[in-house]
Parts: sequence; structure tokens; C-alpha cells
Amino acid sequence: MVATAENTTTITTTVVIIGAGVAGLTLGNFLLRSDIGCIVVEKHGRAYVEKRQRAGTVDSRGVRMFREWGLEDVVKDDSSPKEITGGTWIDGVRYPIGFEDDDTDAVFCPQQVLVRNLTDAFLEAGGDLRFEALDVSLEDIDSERPTVRYRNPDGSATTVTCDFVAGCDGFHGVSRASVPADALTLYSHEYKYSWLSIMAEVPTDPFGMAIHDRGLAARFPRGADASRLYLQCPAGDTPEQWPDKRIWSELQARFGADVPTGRIVDKRIVPLRSVVFSPMSYGRLYLLGDSAHIVPPMSAKGIHLALYDTEVFTHAIIAKVREGDASLLNSYSDTCLSHVWNYQAYAIWITDLMHDAGDASYEGAFRKEIARAELQRLNDSPAAGRLYGELSGGLL
Repeated sequence: MVATAENTTTITTTVVIIGAGVAGLTLGNFLLRSDIGCIVVEKHGRAYVEKRQRAGTVDSRGVRMFREWGLEDVVKDDSSPKEITGGTWIDGVRYPIGFEDDDTDAVFCPQQVLVRNLTDAFLEAGGDLRFEALDVSLEDIDSERPTVRYRNPDGSATTVTCDFVAGCDGFHGVSRASVPADALTLYSHEYKYSWLSIMAEVPTDPFGMAIHDRGLAARFPRGADASRLYLQCPAGDTPEQWPDKRIWSELQARFGADVPTGRIVDKRIVPLRSVVFSPMSYGRLYLLGDSAHIVPPMSAKGIHLALYDTEVFTHAIIAKVREGDASLLNSYSDTCLSHVWNYQAYAIWITDLMHDAGDASYEGAFRKEIARAELQRLNDSPAAGRLYGELSGGLL
């Protein structure tokens, strides 16, 4: 069916949020609790969104933020194992890692669980969440009244006029693509290696990462009898170059121990990259989370950055709507980018460190020994367990 004026619904709101991921749903919940009108539009169905496998930990700042907003329950996960043991394998030798730390509020919470909990909280509070919003388009984003249009599954159309648009639809979403190319500057760093990501029907205990001459490896639980496995590989590799037998052999070699084998249900190459788009706003469109920046998974800071953007934007909208003060909106991009660049520096440091310490074919033997010395210094520090816990939680 082709949408016509007769089957087009026109509505208005204060903020249209594009994307029902962590950033979009967190923003929706915050605005709802601040009595600011918003609509969340998501191109996928609810079942798809809530089943997307994602790693994740919510760090101390994020947990405290949700608690302050009365949303402490969204980071609770009854499906994760209550007792887990972890470690780092260096050249086949396992070094146990302790995770008890009274100074941190950080929690393991797979991203799909966080999304499900945020969805429930938003809908239970009366939020307007529209799944299967197809062919979303943004118009007049540089005017005082932007328009968001989308097609419904039944062929009818919806037009939403608003004051602001929050682009929370990820790296490949329509939000950033709606900004003129010459209005954004792209900064990117491509790593010389990638990860082979594997989902397998095998239990994982203990979990952790292995540093070996053959490259980095990792294994993390995805339930009682499922695991997410990672293998460092050359950037040009394809999944076809990694038959199941080679995967199990390589994991065993890098961990230096027997690794449970089972049915592999998915394998894909994950490029490692650091990306920043500047500025993080254009007209009345504001970019949040992966729409504006990407950090490699090794840093475990993707959720942290998305939540930081969300809280900064929320306070800016509140100041504008309640007090007519646009200063926080005007400084939104600069405020967030200062934080983003700080964590990009951290992401590159920890990613290079963990990979340089293993396979010397990328950066040479000298960098390998420097990385090993740095790891030893970290392991001698009281903060080492906390650092590794953050990394492991992000990959969980």
C-alpha cells in the first residue's frame, strides 16, 4: 500500500528518539520521568531488539546514574551466573583474577538484558515506543520544527513534528546519514587485526582472556551452556578461513589447556576500530552513542559513553524546556566530545597493550616486551583486578 494523505497520521511531541537501544531507551525513560514528551521509533520488532546478543557491563557511574533516576532495577540480571571464576592465561599459565571490590558498583549486565529491562520500564510508565517503524526519514532538522516520517507495517504512514531529534540508532542508522556530509568531520583509527567472534553451545568455566604468541583469545559465558569466543586474526580474514576444527585447535593452543568443544552456531569477523564524528549535533538533531562514536570492544566502554551522552543530553533538554536555557544544548557536542576523546585514548592504550603482548608479528618484539612489562606492572597494582574485571565485564 502506498501511503496517502488519507492514511497518514500526523502527531507532535517534544523529542523524537530514533532507535530503541541502550541510549534511546535510557533517554526515553529519563524524559518520561521529567514530564517531557517523547516518542521512540525503532525499525525492528520488539522480539528482534530484545534478542540481539551484545556484551556489556554497566560501570559504577552508570549504576549510580540509574539509581539516581529511580531505575536501579534495569541493571538486574537474574539469568547471569551468580558465581563465576575468571583469569588471564599468559603463554598457557593461568593467573586467577579476583572480582570482589567494595569500592565499585559496577555490574555485569548483558546489553540485551539491559535493553529488555529499559523497554519494560518505559512501557510500564506509559512511554510511547513504536516498533517496526519502516523507512524512517528526517526532514528539516536544521529548522525549529524537524519532521520524522516513517511507514507502518500495514502500509499507513506517520508524520511526527517535534522540537528535537535524538539520533540513537547506531553507526549505520539513518540519523547521522541525514546530516550533510560536509557538516561532519570523521576521525578514525583502524587496527591491523580483527577478531573472529564465535557463538558456541558449550559451557564456560572459568572464563577469561589468553595472551599468546599466536594472538589474543577469549571465552565468556552466554548462559549455562553457551559461550561467546574470540580469536585475534588478521584484518583480511573471512569466516570461511576458520572451519570449526581450526577454531577449537586454536583456542586450545592459545589457552594452553583443554577447551570444551561443541556446536558452533555463529561465526563472524569483527573489525576493530576507533571512530569519532564531530560535531555531535546538527541543527535540532543530536547524535548519541554509536551514532557518533565507536570504541573497540577490548575497552569495554561502549555502554559507558552511550549513557554519558544520554545524561548530558537529558539535562540539556530539561534546561531548554523548563527554563528556556539553551546553553547546555549549545555545548552538548563539546561536552560529550571532551569525554569521548579521553576514553578513546584509554581504548587505544588497552587494546594495543593486550594485543602487543602476544603476537609480535604486528608491532615487533620490542613492543611485545614493553607490553609484557606493562602488564606485569598492572598485575602488581591493587587496581589490576578492578581493571581486568571492567574489561571482562565489557566482553561478557
